[in-house]
Amino acid sequence: MISRLEAKDVLRNVGTLPDEEIDLAEAALALAALERPEVALERYRDHLSLLAREVAELNPPEEDSLEARVAALQDVLVARHGYEGDALTYDDIQNANMLHVIDRKKGLPVALGILFIQSARAQGWSINGLNFPGHFLVRLEYAGERIIIDPFNQGQTRSVMELRDLLKVAAGADAELTPEYYATVGNRDILLRLQNNLKLRFLKADRVDKAVEVLEGMLLFAPGEATLWRESGLLNAHIGNLGAAVTALETFMTLGVNDLLRHQTALLIQQLKTRLN
Repeated sequence: MISRLEAKDVLRNVGTLPDEEIDLAEAALALAALERPEVALERYRDHLSLLAREVAELNPPEEDSLEARVAALQDVLVARHGYEGDALTYDDIQNANMLHVIDRKKGLPVALGILFIQSARAQGWSINGLNFPGHFLVRLEYAGERIIIDPFNQGQTRSVMELRDLLKVAAGADAELTPEYYATVGNRDILLRLQNNLKLRFLKADRVDKAVEVLEGMLLFAPGEATLWRESGLLNAHIGNLGAAVTALETFMTLGVNDLLRHQTALLIQQLKTRLN
């Protein structure tokens, strides 16, 4: 079993690590445990290990190629274990919780992407998430070749034309592919993207208190993200947690913000402290 306090300790430790040392799946499980405490994580860790072993079995070294690696991921995660994007109930908060994703075998693009990344990295393969708007994608590389995989849609590979169509759905008809959308993102950014999905769903449901809880978890593993401290301060103030709001905004002020935001935040802190007295 893992308690909320233990999950927070895991995430607090993640917040001290260089990005390349973060265990992406383990951090995602800890984040999920904040919402589902007292759940035994060993069964979920065993499942992740099983996925990795089965991918290895389907890709013997003597038959290794980029296409074989993609096929192994597709065969194990999609064909064998049935992982798929939840297109019918896309906004269900379970889709952003890794424990629920593993239980239900469905989720958001970024949650499924973490499973693809974890299974590939367990083999020592080079795979990364991409900075693609609105729809999380991963890129697998081998022997100078690259291929982009869509974890939400049965692990299909995506052509440039298909990527262009996806972009227009996410960013509007006038959007065009640029190099920034092919840039890779780090482990911490992937976790932030996962939790942002959860936070936005709570805000949409007018559950600001739950959105604040999500932000608290995000700040454990990304304590240097100034914008998160500011958002935490504003949302805490909105629900009347004035002490927490002041603390968050004062932390935001220490993280090198611009002069305009510094001035605005200082005034807000002063107003909140007046209300506290």
